[in-house]
Amino acid sequence: MMIIVNTNEIKGYEITKVHGLVRGNIVQSKHIGKDIIASFRTIVGGEIKEYTEMLTEARQKATAAMVKEAEQLGANAVVNVRYMTSQIMQNAAEILAYGTAVTITGDK
Repeated sequence: MMIIVNTNEIKGYEITKVHGLVRGNIVQSKHIGKDIIASFRTIVGGEIKEYTEMLTEARQKATAAMVKEAEQLGANAVVNVRYMTSQIMQNAAEILAYGTAVTITGDK
């Protein structure tokens, strides 16, 4: 089981090997029907659920790609995980997940 944290260490574990930087990214957009619905929501205000769903799905995919890269390096944890988001074009966003792949040992 891969442990993923946004801290530099994991309580109860010792980092025994640093494998290096790992990352996963995805560029994602919503289809035109959801885009039209979202544009109407901007008029009345409130949460734009279509984009919240899009970014949640994109974060999950970027995280999975990062974990896959860490596993290929032989890591069993990723520490200091961060996320970045940028707009690539209108209605399309890139999500980048990155962290340090490590091997940990411990009592948990």
